[in-house]
Amino acid sequence: MRNTVHFLKSPLLASTMTGLLVCLCVIGVRSTGVFEFFELAAYDLCLASRAHSVPSVSPGSRIVLVTVTEDDIQRLGQWPLSDAVLSSLLQTLEGYRPRVIGLDIYRDIPVPPGTGRLSGIFARPHSIVSIRKMGDSGSASIAPPFMVKGDTRVGFNDVIIDNGGIVRRGLLFADDGKTVSYSFPLLLALFYLEKEGVVPRSDAEGQGYFHLGKTIFPPFEANDGGYVGADARGYQFLLDYRDAGDPFPAYTLTQVMGGGVPADVFRDRIVMIGVTAESLKDFFHTPFSRREDTERKRMSGVELHARSVSQLLRAALEGDEPLRPIREPAEWVWILFWSLAGSLLILRGRSFRKLLLLGVLSLTLLVLVTYSAFILGWWVPVVPPAVSWALSGAFGTAHAAYRERTQRTLLMQLFSRHVSPDVAEALWEQREHFMDGGRPRPQRLTVTVLFTDLKGFTSVSEMMDPQALMEWLNEYMETMARTVGEQGGVVNKYIGDAVMALFGVPLARNSEEEIRGDAVHAVRCALAMAERLKELNAQWQERNLPVAEMRIGIQTGPLVAGSLGSTQRMEYTVIGDTVNIASRLERYGKEMPESGTLSPTGPCRILIGGETRTLIGDEFLTEKVGEVVLKGKKRTVTIYAVKGSVQQESGECEAA
Repeated sequence: MRNTVHFLKSPLLASTMTGLLVCLCVIGVRSTGVFEFFELAAYDLCLASRAHSVPSVSPGSRIVLVTVTEDDIQRLGQWPLSDAVLSSLLQTLEGYRPRVIGLDIYRDIPVPPGTGRLSGIFARPHSIVSIRKMGDSGSASIAPPFMVKGDTRVGFNDVIIDNGGIVRRGLLFADDGKTVSYSFPLLLALFYLEKEGVVPRSDAEGQGYFHLGKTIFPPFEANDGGYVGADARGYQFLLDYRDAGDPFPAYTLTQVMGGGVPADVFRDRIVMIGVTAESLKDFFHTPFSRREDTERKRMSGVELHARSVSQLLRAALEGDEPLRPIREPAEWVWILFWSLAGSLLILRGRSFRKLLLLGVLSLTLLVLVTYSAFILGWWVPVVPPAVSWALSGAFGTAHAAYRERTQRTLLMQLFSRHVSPDVAEALWEQREHFMDGGRPRPQRLTVTVLFTDLKGFTSVSEMMDPQALMEWLNEYMETMARTVGEQGGVVNKYIGDAVMALFGVPLARNSEEEIRGDAVHAVRCALAMAERLKELNAQWQERNLPVAEMRIGIQTGPLVAGSLGSTQRMEYTVIGDTVNIASRLERYGKEMPESGTLSPTGPCRILIGGETRTLIGDEFLTEKVGEVVLKGKKRTVTIYAVKGSVQQESGECEAA
């Protein structure tokens, strides 16, 4: 039961609960899309970094571009291209025997002259794939080419553009509510792969995923990766741009029509015809557009489709899988891990410098892990776990600071007035071993206890005005307490005119030498108290105030130290037979007749127990009083009177 209560009050549980609550909050905030912009920016950075740090995949010799440039349009003096020009281009390319031709130019209406000739090309068997636009609520649809009969060789070229104008996803299929259509890049890839014996099919697990050659394409979901509520209509996949570092072979319309292209350039390849003229504005931003040093801020539409085709071919023939986002449950676990890491980190670091170092190392590890996973083909979010880590660490630091402030306040309330600054700082440094549940934990210590009391205080108090008595007593207490502190002791409590001081608390003594030092300091403190009392008596006589005599009892031995009271009012105290013996030693002369060696000859009388006498050795002049049974005790105690130190004569403070 006690262990359970201790755990419920422990910083570990508080840190764990903090991490869990922060995790739930971050997951909730993530569902609103707040982190999407930053996560997609991190995704773009990973793509760009991979292109610079990891050798890119070459697009090889499968795709060749034929581009209509601004110079081509100026030479022809027209746009759009006439049906005659387009017919000549297609016939020229067919003569080079490519595997498939992709026409990425809209042709929903005729552009005479040459319309009949163009229709004739598409009327006979051909290997040309053309385009149409499905459109959506924000853009109109564009019909298939006028000369094409049926949709088997027509693919839609719609592009998914994220907020911010960046293209990160490609399409395989789309459904307009009536029929399922193939995308332009997928049709080109399928025509090419047909000769390789590769045909699309469903995956063997029966999930209905698109399986092309060596690779399965799981469909993109609305909350994959850093996306939140994205438009996941159709069958989408993430574009990897792994070959974006290498350009495709490209020839202009003028070069192809002029016959300046080697005969084998187009043979058995995919030839894609598209527009790159600036005036036609067929350009898109990609994840590489964020980099300021990139040579091309935008990518033409025909090249963008060519990158999609290239990725599909790599996947089918080489098993190059698309980037795979981790699913939401795994992402929640990932966020929880870093949230707990942030909150529990506080338990490992105390100083700001150490916390800062651990924080930098943790965030560096997070970035390295997510980037390494990205290189291996996994999109692991970095922003939500980083935010949860930072928030957990911040709340954990605030809680730890509050807890430490509370503990420090408690420690200072208990000890600040009675110990030196060095001891107080040592207590704070060792608080993990010293504190338990918001209060000092009980400790078994070997301590030297010192009791003092004024002789005849009752008679003095009867003769003095209460206010004057209080000032007289405070002057005495202040002097004695200062003397105790100078010798490394702790004034534990004031009991009327009595003072109880401890040597060996609150920090445990772990060696015989330290215990001996406490006993020596206690006896030295008693002699110093006697000297201070003589000085006070001289001052009081000058001011016509009563003089005082003092009794001191000292005993060394084991006891239990801890705190008593409620959290609102707590007192550090010690309990044990050692305390009782020291108290009895102080009162011993009071209970015996004043005759013989016990007759006082000065203002102070010091009695110590045998254990203390053994520890102090020959550093002080002592005289054995005898072996007696103290009041309320059953065992015999050997008593010694301290006559003084060996460096001075023993007349200032001696036993009577």
